Amino acid sequence: DEEFDELCFEFGLELDEITSEKDIISKEKGEEKAKGASDVVLYKIDVPANRYDLLCLEGLVRGLQVFKERINLPRFEKIIPAEGEGQRLIVTEQTAQIRPHAVAAVLRNITFTKDRYDSFIDLQEKLHQNICRKRALVAIGTHDLDTITGPFTFTAKAPSEIKFKPLNQSQEYTASQIMDLYRTDSHLRHYLHLIENKPRYPVIYDSNGVVLSMPPIINGDHTKISLSTRNVFIECTGTDITKAKIVLDTIVTMFSEYCEKPFTVEAAEVVYPNGKTHVYPELAYRTEKVKPEYINKKIGISETPSSLAKLLTRMCLKSHVTGNGNQIEIEIPPTRADIIHACDIVEDAAIAYGYNNIQMVIPKTYTIANQLPLNKLAELLRLDLAAAGFTEALTFALCSQEDIADKLGMDISATNAVRIANPKTAEFQVARTTLLPGLLKTIAANRKMPLPLKLFEISDIVVKDPNTDVGARNYRHLCAIYYNKSPGFEIIHGLLDRVMQLLEVPPNEENGYTIKAAEGTAFFPGRCAEVFAKGQSIGKLGVLHPDVITKFELTMPCSVLEINIEPFV
Repeated sequence: DEEFDELCFEFGLELDEITSEKDIISKEKGEEKAKGASDVVLYKIDVPANRYDLLCLEGLVRGLQVFKERINLPRFEKIIPAEGEGQRLIVTEQTAQIRPHAVAAVLRNITFTKDRYDSFIDLQEKLHQNICRKRALVAIGTHDLDTITGPFTFTAKAPSEIKFKPLNQSQEYTASQIMDLYRTDSHLRHYLHLIENKPRYPVIYDSNGVVLSMPPIINGDHTKISLSTRNVFIECTGTDITKAKIVLDTIVTMFSEYCEKPFTVEAAEVVYPNGKTHVYPELAYRTEKVKPEYINKKIGISETPSSLAKLLTRMCLKSHVTGNGNQIEIEIPPTRADIIHACDIVEDAAIAYGYNNIQMVIPKTYTIANQLPLNKLAELLRLDLAAAGFTEALTFALCSQEDIADKLGMDISATNAVRIANPKTAEFQVARTTLLPGLLKTIAANRKMPLPLKLFEISDIVVKDPNTDVGARNYRHLCAIYYNKSPGFEIIHGLLDRVMQLLEVPPNEENGYTIKAAEGTAFFPGRCAEVFAKGQSIGKLGVLHPDVITKFELTMPCSVLEINIEPFV
């Protein structure tokens, strides 16, 4: 386990944890549910999102073997069938409105075992979640070629005209019934919205009218792959042709090693509505040239060109030195769609060299970091408020609409609050416009603690502001609360004086601070004052209205202070 962890780290991956199905279930659902689950050891490996070629066991093992120099990177070969014998996928113009692109390929004489089959399905699922953006950009369909006859047609029809037996179902349904059927399916319901409101649904037929799939929702049951499948027809449809090509290349390069002639893929022809044809998969190899000194300079090492070429070859980028040693020529295989720019090649060279082997040096530039003045002020105030006997609380920046409006006797429109468009829970509907509800909720959760309760928080609040580029603005507020059998207004007032003393703001009108009687919906009539400093109103202090206190499920009187500390920075 430790050796493997070390190997993963060297290869630029992270062995997240070593676990088993049983452990996972017992962690999530308790030990009762985990009875009978498998004890087989599972490695949970974190793969960077750009490395689609490491998303299945086949690719990962191949990558690690090449890295360890036990095997050479296989060469992938596209076999073009004789004229008239290959598979064709004809795209009709009806698809243009919904999913215009399609690519296809065939894996001939493949041998599946249970593990290979599971890995094959699992890779499709991982690609769907990752590069396919939950099937929005690309949807993958894999079919048993011996159950159907080409040429195939990719078209779009009205939902009522499409009728077939979906995967693992016992009867035929129309497309609209299929939508209803999967509305409650925990896995498939997330994809329905992609085509649900479109007038036509995409669908793929064979020459006898058998439905292969209705992308991006479900395949037909007729073409289902099993362990005995020998020939696999793969089609990827989508709205992004580049991503569709990458997905197709990834699947065929990963699983062509199980074909009778390993690492060969039979090409398929796609016919577009304008009559043009294109052969897929592209399986394109391309070469890039990079100067060795560029690699050395970027990483901060001094390796010879030939050893850099060797490092890159270990990362599945077959390289050799050309010219008189001043260029490295790198062949990018079709599995490495993530190599877009020279810096991607440099990154791989650095991984193979080993990040831990790069000598640490002091940077050439000399800069002195400094704390943001507002944060520095907040930190200093936190220490002194704690010294004054108040306990710091940290509460959520999001809250419900009631918390900042109804419970404080205000209208939601008057608060200028920023709303969350699609809140997951009622507790997190808006960004807070005041720190008070958070502290009141904290007290409500700690009613069994001995009185008095003295809490404070210094954090940001958010309000709408049309004058900023993002339409909202943050203010750093200080809020303190005193909860006891008597209101204790003098304690909160004393705290305000102490804060002003620390900020060196004198208690006068000219250049200091004053408090003036005011009214606030959340406060007891005649027990509220507005605080003015630096010539502006910075907040309020006072005794809370009994209605507010009961709405937060409290029973004792309570006095509060809330001010904006930004003017004092």
